[in-house]
Amino acid sequence: MRSSLATMGGLLIPDFVKAYETHALANACPVGRRLVVVQLAGGNDGLNTIVPYRNDIYYRERPKLAIEASQVLPLNDDYGLHPALEPLRKWHDAGQFGVLNAVGYPNPDRSHFRSMDIWQTASRSDQYLNSGWLGRYLDATCNGTGQPHRVLELDDQLSLALKGDRLKGMAVTNPEELYRQTRQPFYRQLAETNRAEYQAVNYLYKTLAETVSSAGYLHQKTNPKSTGVSYPATVLGSRFRTMAQLMQAGVETSVFYVSHGSFDTHVNQQPRQAQLLRQYAEALDAFLQDLKHQQLLSQTLVMTFSEFGRRVRQNASNGTDHGTAGCVLLAGGNVRPAAALSALPDLATLDNGDLRFHTDFRQLYATLLEDWLQVPAAPVLGHGFAPLKLF
Repeated sequence: MRSSLATMGGLLIPDFVKAYETHALANACPVGRRLVVVQLAGGNDGLNTIVPYRNDIYYRERPKLAIEASQVLPLNDDYGLHPALEPLRKWHDAGQFGVLNAVGYPNPDRSHFRSMDIWQTASRSDQYLNSGWLGRYLDATCNGTGQPHRVLELDDQLSLALKGDRLKGMAVTNPEELYRQTRQPFYRQLAETNRAEYQAVNYLYKTLAETVSSAGYLHQKTNPKSTGVSYPATVLGSRFRTMAQLMQAGVETSVFYVSHGSFDTHVNQQPRQAQLLRQYAEALDAFLQDLKHQQLLSQTLVMTFSEFGRRVRQNASNGTDHGTAGCVLLAGGNVRPAAALSALPDLATLDNGDLRFHTDFRQLYATLLEDWLQVPAAPVLGHGFAPLKLF
């Protein structure tokens, strides 16, 4: 990584930043298990994803929107998968796919932006935080000297979830393109222009050094060769392929983050949700096959969430409006070989037309941190939450 900096056409990073970077490299720590977080942006309808196909209330409240029982892919006698998720059924049958139903938080907020902030920061609904739970995880690893690429988002901008109090993860869609950009003369000129005043912009220089260093590292590690698995020709498929290539190359990344959507299906929900769920299932299926082929599946856990579910009753436009609790999907790793890890939502006892949550999402986070990534959860979440029995 140091040699990559030296080849960048005379980039003049101030000495205090070089010292920081050298310290961080000297304290690099190994990667064991990996967590992949998939965000279904826009509020995915959980009831039409994990379908209670034997529940009369479900069909009464959604006369035109409910998935017909004959189309549902049963996971047990009470509920099953949306038909677009068919590629994932075999992973359930193999004991590597599980469902958490009715996941949410107290006093839910039905705003996309606020609810996503709550999920990404792990805050209370009346609490506003500037750092995300995965960013604080990065703060807590490697004695606080971790590099941005340890928490990596496959996107062109960094989500709040990956922004810590001291360190931040990294957003990149194409590692090779990022590397080429950091080699442009602009960065050298920027450093020369501000060299005399760098004490006033320490944070910017530190961010620049971290980005350049991580870009060089990912460039060195990235293996663009095919892994032998055919991925769908979609944005999500491409990003899952990049993740698999980076894992195969042995990058020191503990957490990957990717977004898919929008699932904001107020109007004519059925075709839109089916298309998005099919894209998700096909991309995830290829990814899981790839990891299995690479013998990395047992070390990797995929957690899929959305900022909220939808209301139980369909609206007048054959869609659903913003709701509260939703489902979380888990795949890979050592997920318990059960169709569901929590009870179905109670459709008979609603909160003003919305599902009541059974599981606080921060219990899930605590479990992922302590039982999967094997770091103490309380310093990251700011409070102790009872873990779940997922593994």
